[in-house]
Amino acid sequence: MKICYLDAFSGISGDMTVGALIDAGAPPERVIEAIASFGVQASVEKTRRGGVVASKFRVAAEPGPRHRHLGDILEMILQSSLGARAKINASAVFTRLGEAEAQVHGIEIEKVHFHEVGAADSIADIAGACAAFEILGIEELHSSAINVGGGTVKTEHGILPVPAPATALLLHGKPVYSRGPEVELTTPTGAAIVAALAKDFGPMPAIRIVSIGYGAGDRDFKEQPNVLRAIIGESARAVEAKLVSVIEANIDDASPQVLGYAIERLMSAGALDASLSPLLMKKNRPGSLLRVIARPEDQERLAQVVFAETSTLGLRIYSAERRVEERRIAEVETEFGKIRIKISGNGFAPEYDDCRAIAERTGTPLARVIAAANQAYLKFTQ
Repeated sequence: MKICYLDAFSGISGDMTVGALIDAGAPPERVIEAIASFGVQASVEKTRRGGVVASKFRVAAEPGPRHRHLGDILEMILQSSLGARAKINASAVFTRLGEAEAQVHGIEIEKVHFHEVGAADSIADIAGACAAFEILGIEELHSSAINVGGGTVKTEHGILPVPAPATALLLHGKPVYSRGPEVELTTPTGAAIVAALAKDFGPMPAIRIVSIGYGAGDRDFKEQPNVLRAIIGESARAVEAKLVSVIEANIDDASPQVLGYAIERLMSAGALDASLSPLLMKKNRPGSLLRVIARPEDQERLAQVVFAETSTLGLRIYSAERRVEERRIAEVETEFGKIRIKISGNGFAPEYDDCRAIAERTGTPLARVIAAANQAYLKFTQ
């Protein structure tokens, strides 16, 4: 599988994305040809940002309307010379952007007027990025946490704080931060691309790097190179890094029944894992450490479950990197019926829920069911 990782340490915009993908190996003439049907003339040039050599993607659009409805833009994409997959992705990006604008302005999506992003050059940025993904054969897109910048930005709606309302909404539930110059580093166009297309946000997944490209932003900063880095690679059959939120609480006044129920509620609410550890707290009081592993976008919801189901008055929340080994599922036939086996690397384990269900249904000791599943899998692999 071919993977693209976008490192948005200085933010992300549509033109930075196209520039980074071209710099990483997408032939510029093919990208330019793909977006020519939008009535634009594009060019790519090498430049420097903070000492880093990068590709700057520029679009010169013919005069036309700057305000368009979503339906108009989707029709332009449909009638364009983009490839099939690029058309699907570009439509998905604009639909996600339209949903955000509709929510910000409190109107139906059909009535949304795209302002800055409605211009042909901005449409070409999104279409060009999707064309480059398709040309490079990218099957999966990942993104770092997003640097949104700071300060304010001037828009057709007046002066707005960074991130602009639509950008903030597009990145809802995604890991973001503000560092560097007090300017808008992430635009709605860039936010929409990763919000609609990225599978994951956080550390770079385990890949074998094939190429690296840098897309230049408009400005040159003293604080940092104003570039977006695109790392193209092939998935490695190894562990994968994922960004997670760890939620912890020290509890010394709850019964085991309550804590056990809290664990069940957290897991059913989407926690990746939840555990209890014995703890000796202040004043020599025995207690429990409740630890919850959550996806960043589930962090606040699961924190509320902890408050609701336990007596704690405070939580600790911090980010961590979780490494998950690639795994697959196989099914084996045993004397008790079919049982799923989880396989990763050289290890394997019968699916506990399958074994438990059989043990309860047949009255067979659980250990015997697990042993039968192990024997069946080893016989299958011989």
